[in-house]
Amino acid sequence: MTAATSRLKPLGPLPTNVRGAQRTLDELWAQTDIETRAYTGNIIALTEPHYQGRIQEALTGLEGRYAGRQIIAVMQPSASGRMSIDAELVPQQGLYIERLTLLANPGQLRGAILPLLRPATVNHVWWASDDPPGGPLLRELTEIADQVIADSLRLDIPPARQYALADLGWSRSAAWREALAQLFDSKDAASVLGQVTRLKVWSGGKNDRAARLYAAWVACTLGWKDLSAVTFVRGDCERQHGDLCGVELSGPGVRFTLKATGKEGVRSTVKFGTANRQTSMMVPSMTLAEGLGRVMARPERGSVFEAAWTLARASLAEAAPESQ
Repeated sequence: MTAATSRLKPLGPLPTNVRGAQRTLDELWAQTDIETRAYTGNIIALTEPHYQGRIQEALTGLEGRYAGRQIIAVMQPSASGRMSIDAELVPQQGLYIERLTLLANPGQLRGAILPLLRPATVNHVWWASDDPPGGPLLRELTEIADQVIADSLRLDIPPARQYALADLGWSRSAAWREALAQLFDSKDAASVLGQVTRLKVWSGGKNDRAARLYAAWVACTLGWKDLSAVTFVRGDCERQHGDLCGVELSGPGVRFTLKATGKEGVRSTVKFGTANRQTSMMVPSMTLAEGLGRVMARPERGSVFEAAWTLARASLAEAAPESQ
């Protein structure tokens, strides 16, 4: 990286339209000293006005190698009349990333997004909204998507064969899955795994969907048919909303525990027979940008995620009548 690229300043935003978007971006590129552009893919983030700032922050935190063009489509159902589009160049890791921000109702966005995609590259579609997708907008985008990123349990978006489904909650719990697996690296610990009959999972805040996916992964690994042996507890730890705070596998004479200690660490306790081990390990919390970058760079193994998703979805369906 040269001194010039390390001091890049944002360029824009400039108002434009669908037909003139590429011309406006070219005018912004002409103001730079950079000859090489990052043709690394498209990410389309579909969001709502009150989440727009958070989505922009997350996309700004990405590395440029993940997607050279960002399209932030702000869905405003009440919007009428002319659609607004702003074009800008955003510095990321010594590179400029093209960003187009659209504000319109979903019907207007349908015809606007496809012409703005950079061709012959990977397409990531991120449904960054709390509302379940209604209407044809997301359905049409999945036809050209290589990856769909969503809170898949909340929105009830199942895995599909035509694209890779990525769940940010699943991705951000990857370090917890690795940490739990490490507890059974020794032969004596692995030998008592069959004695485990219960699982307890602590998570921060009211959102336990990441915890359900994590519990479903454990259940699939142990051969459990459902999550009836799992207890979900609201935890209190220095982690982000919805992140895991602790995990405990237990059974007659055995206990394997992971407890968060601060924002980075986890304390593990293993007890069975004469064994009584305690260790500390690093299980850092992921930011939204880090989780987003991870799913874009390293898609999870589909079969493992799909099996966990199916169990977690079934547990939510069973829990719904109880809550009502």
